[in-house]
Amino acid sequence: MAKAFLSIGTNIGERLENLNDALRGLVASDQIKIIHVSSVYETDAVGYENQAAFFNIAVEIETNFSPVDLLDFCLALELELGRVRLFKWGPRLIDIDVLLYDDVKIDTEKLKIPHPYMKERAFVMIPLIEISPEKSNLVKNSAALEEQGVRKIKNHVNW
Repeated sequence: MAKAFLSIGTNIGERLENLNDALRGLVASDQIKIIHVSSVYETDAVGYENQAAFFNIAVEIETNFSPVDLLDFCLALELELGRVRLFKWGPRLIDIDVLLYDDVKIDTEKLKIPHPYMKERAFVMIPLIEISPEKSNLVKNSAALEEQGVRKIKNHVNW
């Protein structure tokens, strides 16, 4: 099985329940085993800022899916949970991003691994470093991440 890391975020509706629904959707697949789930972090929106704050988590999984199949599964799960894409960086019921997949590097129009924006986003890196401290080497100044308004709100979700 391959090891992968996902970032899951939400800022519409019952945010904790949305995260729980996403986790339940992941484990419903016989191709995915959840290894670790980070605490829940609340963050202000990035990109398009005129929207509600997000709840974010990082998830370490083991999977038999290929990287592209994992992305396809995550996109299908987002749709199943009710995600509607209105515009880039807009509000979303659920967002599931593939951050890392073993030591694989992919740069296609459909999929980029490592995720191209992850190192710049505290709402991705802080939860990721929580569950995988060795990933702190991915950022030059992890202390600067703390200044980006990421607030731990819950030590765990109850999926």
